[in-house]
Amino acid sequence: MRSAPQRLTILHTNDIHSHFEMISPVAAVIAKQRAAAGEDPVLVLDIGDHMDRAAVETEGSMGQANIDVINLTGYDAVTIGNNEGLTFSPEMLDAIFTGLQCPVVCCNFVDSSTGAPPQWMKSHAIVEKDGLTIGITGATVAFTSFYSLLGWEVSNPEDALREQCRLLAPKVDLLIVLSHLGLPADKLLAEKLEGVHAILGGHTHHMLEQPLMINGTAVCGAGKFGRYVGRLTFERKEEEQEFRLVTGECIPVDPLLTEDRLSPVVGLHLERGREALRETVAITDRELPLNLDGESPFGNLLAQAVRQFTGSQLSLVNTGQLLGHLPKGEITTGLLHSLCPSPINPCIMMLSGRDIRMALEQSLTQDFRSKVIYGYGFRGGRLGSLAVDGLKILYNPQSMPYDNGIAIFVEGEPLEDQRNYSVGTLDMFTFRMGYESIANGTDTVFLLPHFLRDLLRMELQRPGSLDESGVFRWENKLK
Repeated sequence: MRSAPQRLTILHTNDIHSHFEMISPVAAVIAKQRAAAGEDPVLVLDIGDHMDRAAVETEGSMGQANIDVINLTGYDAVTIGNNEGLTFSPEMLDAIFTGLQCPVVCCNFVDSSTGAPPQWMKSHAIVEKDGLTIGITGATVAFTSFYSLLGWEVSNPEDALREQCRLLAPKVDLLIVLSHLGLPADKLLAEKLEGVHAILGGHTHHMLEQPLMINGTAVCGAGKFGRYVGRLTFERKEEEQEFRLVTGECIPVDPLLTEDRLSPVVGLHLERGREALRETVAITDRELPLNLDGESPFGNLLAQAVRQFTGSQLSLVNTGQLLGHLPKGEITTGLLHSLCPSPINPCIMMLSGRDIRMALEQSLTQDFRSKVIYGYGFRGGRLGSLAVDGLKILYNPQSMPYDNGIAIFVEGEPLEDQRNYSVGTLDMFTFRMGYESIANGTDTVFLLPHFLRDLLRMELQRPGSLDESGVFRWENKLK
């Protein structure tokens, strides 16, 4: 008989999104919690979206900066989110995770060509800590149509997790699920899965001050961007007894904290990231201004870039994808990254004239241009106006919203409401975000893995593109 209860402390993070300014403070909190646990074992887990290519450190190192800090912090297992799975090619992921010193655990993600997980991933892991065996499995959100374009097959997470839990539960002392599926899915899983001690969640950026106890399972989430570290403590008094949850909470992370090993590493990766992004892609002879509330040359350049890449009749993009003016002179990969950081991909669809008209009319309203957008790859602030290419639009700026009587021309002919047109646009709109009528498109083809900044690079190198961007497509009827 043991003289003291067996305890296990679990620390968890999620959706850090390459907020490297919080990496050292998070590591400091984890180190402090390890020290406070004394001789009791501590398990450290991450629930995905640790990487975000909007950060210079991640973009400049192609994710290696994230791997370094995960290793140095001492994580025991991680799963992947959509920011790992969808913004890096399979070849990039092979290179990124080769150096990871802990298992990547995800049971609903396989290589389409083999039907097996990639070599850097496991369907589950069993970790031993001070004589305890902890079974860990995980799942990521099934953006099936996107993943298939990259050569991945992502299956129903509930079915995959149920099978893994059935295999693991008889073999381990505790069973943990890493769920990059979102809080609504986690609640349903807790009701349906058997033998699970905790579901550690991410994706929807939920912060639960205390776990939700559902069917004996602790459902948890630690917010986003490294602002919190989740902590659970499980205990049993006798080896033949079941572990039970003693405490559960989210610990706020003081951004002024530092961890001695991590601080210099973070600074070094920032410096190296900036160096890697110094490649010159173009030299311009003029500034391209940006206007989020109307038409501007830089917005037009982005619309041109999407139309040229997709080969469509016309293109519709929101100017909020761009974060500032394009200056005159040397244009580097780092500058394009800073001006267009969102990991958003182009797509081509068939869209009715009626839906095109609706989006353009909405673009004339301040309510839409000022709409704040969160998630879905968007890394800007507000939606902004619609920039177009392949269209000519006559409008009255003094009309009431939706009473504009705008005249729209495609290839010199009036837009027909009942006709379908090939439209180059952004994958973000297919989630019914922003200009929602664009989501009504059919026969959509997503063009992964190209980002908008990749298309801008190509457009800047196309002869005549800057001149074309200065030709306005929206014409004031009153002038």
